[in-house]
Amino acid sequence: MKTSTDELLVFVTVIDSGSITAAAEKLGQTVSGVSRALTRLEQKLDTALVRRTTRRLHLTEEGDAFLRRARAILAAMEEAEESVARGRERPSGRLRVDAASPFMLHCVAPHMTAFSALYPEIRLELTSNERIVDLLEQKVDIAIRIGALQDSTLHARSLGSSKLRVLASPAYLAEHGEPATLDALREHRLIGFTAPEHLNRWPLRAAGGRSKRGGGASQEPAARLKIEPSITASSGETLRQLALSGWGIACLADFMTAADVRENRLVPILGKLLVDERQPVNAVYYQSASLAGRVQCFLDFIAARVSL
Repeated sequence: MKTSTDELLVFVTVIDSGSITAAAEKLGQTVSGVSRALTRLEQKLDTALVRRTTRRLHLTEEGDAFLRRARAILAAMEEAEESVARGRERPSGRLRVDAASPFMLHCVAPHMTAFSALYPEIRLELTSNERIVDLLEQKVDIAIRIGALQDSTLHARSLGSSKLRVLASPAYLAEHGEPATLDALREHRLIGFTAPEHLNRWPLRAAGGRSKRGGGASQEPAARLKIEPSITASSGETLRQLALSGWGIACLADFMTAADVRENRLVPILGKLLVDERQPVNAVYYQSASLAGRVQCFLDFIAARVSL
């Protein structure tokens, strides 16, 4: 006769509870029923799993080995049942997603009609912040962050990376000319970020120069040009709009400007001096059983549609 999962559960519960009486109470069965199940299991295995004394139970060597396998079998069955249950349930409830406004406008918002059609019971709340938000304080479920991650307590899923380019509108270049050197670039109107300061270091190197790699943490890479902006803004989308209007030259990520370049609204410049620098894009979140379904379906959806 084959061992049943009920018998495995009885055996594990007896050991965890420390006695047949305590196991019976935990399982909602009679003491005699639990005792018979344990005896029946031993008979099927043709070996003693526990030694009974008047005060406590002791695992035999065979019982100790069988206990580890029994736990693994029960855990696998529980996981399988939960997986099937999650598949039957449709994710529902509120899901709050935060991203910097350029990423929200160009990579998230255009796909939300399709997402809502697939998951009509999820109530989306989309927020935009130009700076890193505290997920717990702002009650954010998923935050999409661009750049190196700082908080190691968060779970992260990579959505890819986006190359930085130096760009200007055709109208601006027609009026002011296209710079071919870094010295020439400094004479132009440059559009920069209000903060943080490192966003105003563009991935450009002097002609014939090389980026320095290694050599200690304090060494400044050669392939970073610190610019002096003529105008600054806190949002990358504002910088993009200024560049589109012909105000000046900006350094922006492909995820917000690829369509502009394809349609000749913005023109990449200084390509020979540009370092291939890419900004990592990650979706970060805290693990939560109550949110797992909503978070997972959103991450799977957006990862399939964001092309970085």
